[in-house]
Amino acid sequence: MARAAEQFVCQSCGAVYRKWQGKCESCNEWNTIVQEASTESAPKGLGRGKGQVIVLTPVRSDAPSPPRMVTGISELDRALGGGLVPGSAVLIGGDPGIGKSTILLQATASLSSKSIDCVYISGEEAPAQIGMRAERLGLSEAPLVLGADTNVRNIITTLEERRPGLVVIDSIQTMFVDTVESAPGSVSQVRASAQELIRFAKRRGCAMLLVGHVTKEGQIAGPRVLEHMVDTVLYFEGERGHQFRILRAVKNRFGGTDEIGVFEMTDRGLQEVPNPSALFLTNRSEPVTGAAVFAGIEGSRPMLVEIQALVASSPLATPRRAVVGWDGGRLAMIMAVLDARCGLGFGGHDVYLNVAGGMRVNEPAADLAVAAALISALSEVPIPPETALFGEISLAGEVRPVAQANARLKEAEKLGFKRAWGPPMPKSAKTTLEYIEFEKLQGLSDLFINLSS
Repeated sequence: MARAAEQFVCQSCGAVYRKWQGKCESCNEWNTIVQEASTESAPKGLGRGKGQVIVLTPVRSDAPSPPRMVTGISELDRALGGGLVPGSAVLIGGDPGIGKSTILLQATASLSSKSIDCVYISGEEAPAQIGMRAERLGLSEAPLVLGADTNVRNIITTLEERRPGLVVIDSIQTMFVDTVESAPGSVSQVRASAQELIRFAKRRGCAMLLVGHVTKEGQIAGPRVLEHMVDTVLYFEGERGHQFRILRAVKNRFGGTDEIGVFEMTDRGLQEVPNPSALFLTNRSEPVTGAAVFAGIEGSRPMLVEIQALVASSPLATPRRAVVGWDGGRLAMIMAVLDARCGLGFGGHDVYLNVAGGMRVNEPAADLAVAAALISALSEVPIPPETALFGEISLAGEVRPVAQANARLKEAEKLGFKRAWGPPMPKSAKTTLEYIEFEKLQGLSDLFINLSS
């Protein structure tokens, strides 16, 4: 017989404790443990009864794969791997006001105009509020149906009768299952609600889009198992002060990870940016010290971004190190290599590093561009205009090769760049750019000495 059990669950990571405590031992967060009611059954063996036989199928199947639903928003389709797959569950997270509901409303309006039955269920807004947003975006004529409820039982009953091709749940943290005795947004409710909705999507073959709130650290709120349950996880990145938004795929069972879509927030909603490289570069009439153009790769897309550095004398005993859009620990490593291998002194200087346009760079291939920006800022010698850089730096001061060098050079050529600096290239590589290769970081430092003379 089931017995009521008292348990305390961490709302950050989902760890379960028998009694309350101030700090979660799993995620080291404070004041996140909340009491929840649960029903536990005494552990029992399987007994002598037989279960059902599972149907086993070969790896190679002659059944055709279902066609993807192309939203018509090419940047969203790129992040999804080519479009929505019927029966898949997609989780979209991001900061408040970043554009999650806007992009989903635009996508569902586009698909509904292609004779795909789309249902938009909101647990945060009334249908009238969503209709006002649709009118502002010019989507009020789309054959899209809206609903407002937070009870998962009512939602699934409605969807069973309608059998839609696409369902949007905004957001999963507002949903609740009436058989779970905890508040909406708790770990138990988020897990149970997502499980029921994803089970319906798999059973009926409809695509499910779930909106997820994020914590102050930028992670999707609720249990980590939520990201494991869905097929695709997309994160909206960007600063609210910038008009640019990056939609990044961090998990995708039907496509590549680290694919991105670039959007610009306007008064008519999120508009696609077909050429992100030109977007993140600054047009200048004169060279500026401390600015380097990095030829990077985001997923399968080559992209040029500008890295800006500022080095100033510091009156403090411990100089400041401020980084926006890059890893602060990697900046410290690059500065240490420049000090130890090239004899450059950053100890008495404040160092500021910024990736222009609100972009975030995670590639080690940006090391050479960061080092060049730092040397340029320290020596007050600008990098020659129309120069793209890429290359990884080791602790020994070596410049190491990186993947997809040809794609990086082709993107620079397409945007009118005339020269590139990077690691040694294989003899088979061909480029029309004036290419300068560095085996050691000391060569880059010596080049700036020659440029200053």
